[in-house]
Amino acid sequence: MNAGAHGKEMKDIVVKTTYMDFEGNINTIDHIEQEFSYRKSIFATKKWIILETELELQYTNKEEIKLKMEEYASYRREKQPITYPNAGSTFKRGEDFITAKLIDDAGLKGYSIGGAKVSEKHAGFIINTGNATAEDVLNLITYITETVYKRFNKNIELEIEVIGE
Repeated sequence: MNAGAHGKEMKDIVVKTTYMDFEGNINTIDHIEQEFSYRKSIFATKKWIILETELELQYTNKEEIKLKMEEYASYRREKQPITYPNAGSTFKRGEDFITAKLIDDAGLKGYSIGGAKVSEKHAGFIINTGNATAEDVLNLITYITETVYKRFNKNIELEIEVIGE
């Protein structure tokens, strides 16, 4: 999926990946062949099974790493609803807009369906208040996307992957 945060993405450190296709063939592809883009890679379309990925990390001293980890953890505690179960950022950022801001501007912070709720801390997250079902989350996603489109004429896309029916 090419996950990312704080200006870095998996594409920045992936060297090569070994995968298995649906015929059981095992292949290895390099960085370029993985077709990385914003929250996408070849694995999003091919649905191959990743077996192994080689990463190339930068060497930095332990103290710098520890400080960076603490900085990122502090940021998440302050800005994201990490005290509630959630699937992370629900929606991708738009090309010319910040999705969470549109959701907030549409008055949807705190809006809930069943046990699924738009986080009051960060409108880009849907949280489970304790008893959310998958149906609650999907219905809330639909409501959010329809409301944002009606209010701002903007299509917002999911960042999370919905698997199954």
